[in-house]
Amino acid sequence: MRIVIGSDHAGFLRKKEILNYLTGKGHRVVDVGCYSEESCDYPDYAKKVGRAVSLGKADRGILICGTGIGMAMTANKFKSVRAAVCWTPRVAALASEHNWANVLCFSARFLSLKVGEKIVDAWLKTPFAGGRHLRRLKKIEKGTVK
Repeated sequence: MRIVIGSDHAGFLRKKEILNYLTGKGHRVVDVGCYSEESCDYPDYAKKVGRAVSLGKADRGILICGTGIGMAMTANKFKSVRAAVCWTPRVAALASEHNWANVLCFSARFLSLKVGEKIVDAWLKTPFAGGRHLRRLKKIEKGTVK
C-alpha cells in the first residue's frame, strides 16, 4: 500500500518510528516532513498529506502531531479526504469500517508507540462496510450535511 506520512515537530520522533514500522511490513511510505523537532506549523504538513490522498498519489495518509486534532481539521479541507482522529485501535477500526477514513491522525503526546502501532494496524486491516455507511458518506461528499 502507498502511504504518505507527515508530522509537525511534536510528532516528529513518533512519525519516524511509525514510518519504520510500516516499511518493515512492506508498505511504500513517503515522508513529507517535518524533518526535525524544530518548531513548525502543522497545517503545512497536513496539507501535503491531504493533497496527496485527494489527488490519488497515495492510498492512505497518516498525520501525527501533539493531539492529531489540528492535523485532521486541515486534512479534511481536501476533496475526498476523510481524516479521523483515533485514540484506540477500536476507534481506528470503526473509522475504517464506518467512515472509510483514508487519513489517520493521532497524538504523539498522549499515546505510546505500542498503542500507535496497534491503531495503525487496526485502521489498515479493517475494510469499509459500505451499505448505510456509504449512503452517509455520499451525503458528506455532496455537502448535504447541515
